[in-house]
Formats: sequence, C-alpha cells, structure tokens
Amino acid sequence: MGRKNRTVELDRDNEIAPGLIAKTKKRLVVARGSSHPELAADVARSLGTELVPTEYRTFASGEMLTRFQVSIRGCDLFLIQSFGPPVNEWLMETLIMLDAAKRASAKRITVVAPYYPYSRQDKKGRGREPISARLVADLLKTAGADRVMSVDLHAAQIQGFFDGPVDHLFAKPVLLEYFQRTLSAEDRAQLTVVSPDTGRVRVADTWSDSLGAPLAIIHKRRDPNVANQVTVNEIVGDVSGRVCLLVDDMIDTGGTIVKAAEALKANGATRVIVAATHAIFSDPAAERLQSPAIDEVVVTDTVPIPDAKRFPSLTILPIAPLLARAIHEVFEDGSVTSMFDGAA
Repeated sequence: MGRKNRTVELDRDNEIAPGLIAKTKKRLVVARGSSHPELAADVARSLGTELVPTEYRTFASGEMLTRFQVSIRGCDLFLIQSFGPPVNEWLMETLIMLDAAKRASAKRITVVAPYYPYSRQDKKGRGREPISARLVADLLKTAGADRVMSVDLHAAQIQGFFDGPVDHLFAKPVLLEYFQRTLSAEDRAQLTVVSPDTGRVRVADTWSDSLGAPLAIIHKRRDPNVANQVTVNEIVGDVSGRVCLLVDDMIDTGGTIVKAAEALKANGATRVIVAATHAIFSDPAAERLQSPAIDEVVVTDTVPIPDAKRFPSLTILPIAPLLARAIHEVFEDGSVTSMFDGAA
C-alpha cells in the first residue's frame, strides 16, 4: 500500500485520535456508525489503525446523540456507515455524526457507504414520485460530507446527484476471484453468465468477458402498483445443460432471483449460482434463497447479515480489503480508477 506511514497511537489523556501520518503530515482517521461495527473494524485493521473512540447514545424519546471522544481537528475523516435495515435510523445517525465532525473542525469528511440508501429510487417512474437517492445526496452534503464512497451503486447516475467527488467502487474483483478459484475446469467449460433483467446487462457483459463465458438475459416484468413482485417472461440465450451464474447488485426479498433461477432450471440449466454485492435479505429472502432451484449464493458483507439469515448454501466474502485500499488511495491522492483497470 505504498510507502510506510507513521502510526499515531490512541492517547485518551491528551484527546488524540489514532491514525496515520504521511509525509504531507495529513492524518487519516476512521470513524464508524452503529450499523456495521465489524466491517468498520476490519477496514481500520486493514489500514493499520484504530477506530476513533465515539460515544453513541439513544434517549428515551428515540433521539440520538454521537460525540467523538478525542480531537479530530484538521483530520481527513472517513466515516463508515452501511445502510442496511433499519435504514432510516442509520441515515439519521450518519447526518448527526457528520454535523458533529464538521463542528469538530475535521478538515475533510468522506462518507463510506458500502450500500447507498434509497438507491433504487433514482428516477421518477410515475408522476408525483420522489427521487429519494438525490435527496439522500443533498442531505449528506448539507450535513457536512465532502466526498462519498460506495460499492456497486444500483444506478451509476447517482454519482451525479452529489455535488462533489464520488468514488464508485465495484465488488466484481472480490467475487470474480472467488469464482476463478472455486469453479472447476468442467464448470468453466459449461458456464453461462446470466443477467436477471435488462437493467443489469452491461454488468453481466463485463462478467462474460472476464470469465470467457456466453451471456444470457432474462426478460421480466414488474407490476408498478405492487412492490417486490416479478413475473419472468422469457430467457434470451441458451442455458440448457449449462452452469448458470446469475449476477446482480443486490438481493432484497429474493423474489427476482428465485424466479430467475426457477426459469433457468425449467429451461435445462444443470446448476444455478447467484452472485450479488449487497445482501439486504429482507424477509422472506433467507427462506426463498434456499430454493432447490439455487445451488449456491455468494455475496459480500457490505451490509451485516445476522445469523438468523444465514443458510448452508450461502458464502460471504469480505469487502473490507477493497474499502481499505480505496480509502488509502483517496487519502494519498492516488488513483481509485487504477483498482478497476480504468473502469471506475
């Protein structure tokens, strides 16, 4: 990760936050919200530092208070908060932490949101609808965020909603390395990459190129008046006798993925493997994903996955090393794009 940085140890007596000092004397400081403490700790560990000691309180009325217990004046602060359920609580906590950091004179504040909240509300599908993804960007900016970092945005256009730099990271290298390591030569010879809908074709196409496998597309329709219900219409491409790798950015209730897997098996697929970045797993996703139509589900830990929502065919890959490397590149004024062969 480049030249050796000098470590600043935690000094509670003098209220000095732990961090790293580069030749420029900038200080990298990592803080976390309450949504995914394990991920934040892993990121800090990968960077060779500690998390900023922070006080978190919730009053009887439900109001929240956060306070950094040591000075962060002049620091380059990276605030890690993943927006799994309950999303509204974590969003409010993030805004309060941003306000606290701004008032504590942090020099630059980056919100590291592995899963960006309200990302599916990125446009108006019908009249009188909000564009909530833009609203979230406005809230983060107003609260004090100078920069946003996220993984696999549901729509790339969300980058344009934020009036400042956005580092759009991709989990594909993490997932791809797993499949290159675990798929047998026979599986690779019979592999077909499948897009679960037309909106993910571009992403699936990059997977197809990386794995040297043909591409198939599932055409689906949604009822705009009924949430989380999908009807699969037809499959474009040959999947008979193939090992199908379904790639998507997130799994919420699992309805889309299960119907897609059932359609693939009905059309002769021998195995169906699901790869997704964000395991939201709203009920009843965990039960649905144990369908006989799905042989394996591979996700990253961008959002916390409680034990109750884990199952034998689920594989969880760590995203912390990717986030840590991106944070290091931003802090050192390096290139995040270079991490993804110029694609970011």
